[in-house]
Amino acid sequence: MAKTEKDKASFGLIGKNISYSFSKTYFNNKFASLNLQGYSYENFDIPSLEEFPSLIKRNKALKGLNVTIPYKEEIIPYLDSLDRRAKRIGAVNTIKFTKEGLKGYNTDVYGFKKSIEPLLKKSHKKALILGTGGASKAVAFVLNELGISFKYVSRNPIGDQIGYSELNNKIISTHTVLINCTPLGTFPDTSAKPGIPYEFLTSNHLLFDLIYNPEKTAFLLSGEDKGAIICNGAEMLELQAEKAWQIWNS
Repeated sequence: MAKTEKDKASFGLIGKNISYSFSKTYFNNKFASLNLQGYSYENFDIPSLEEFPSLIKRNKALKGLNVTIPYKEEIIPYLDSLDRRAKRIGAVNTIKFTKEGLKGYNTDVYGFKKSIEPLLKKSHKKALILGTGGASKAVAFVLNELGISFKYVSRNPIGDQIGYSELNNKIISTHTVLINCTPLGTFPDTSAKPGIPYEFLTSNHLLFDLIYNPEKTAFLLSGEDKGAIICNGAEMLELQAEKAWQIWNS
């Protein structure tokens, strides 16, 4: 994609209740810094993906989209093709407009792996993934690549998932990596956090929260209070955004 002042290109974020989103400010600041005067990024806050086809038709200048909660899995049937990795993961957070149609990618995997890898210690062999939405699939993919076994924790567990009420000292003490993939704790409801037994956390634990606003969620603060390593989703978001930008320009 040529980057000249004469070019016009539109990008955006598909999601629900996304006024808080990082992406719009991040990309519009990026366009300004690159002097891409014809480029713009906006939020497409839609109550249902049934509106997606008409949204595409109305916005002729669209060159790329990001996808967030709750549509990372639901968006797939609306796409013409999937990148190999996105197909394996079963979730999409980046869409490229190509001559062959809409192609889905997953850049969450890149962002999460680059963010968590430097924090891992030899004792971090098992993980709990809190939540089972689209973002959790990218997290699971990365944990598999890193050789870390994991269990999903869900409010409504199915299959080999476990419920929050099942979590006890034995499970928490042996699963020393906890990743929050739920929206609990996001601004403005910053007091909310996943219902785990925080009293069993220790300095051996690593707590990673995909949320970035606030900087320290109630989940992370509870871990920090026990001496755990903590990390929010800010770096992951920036990394996945830059990867999306590379895809749109490739």
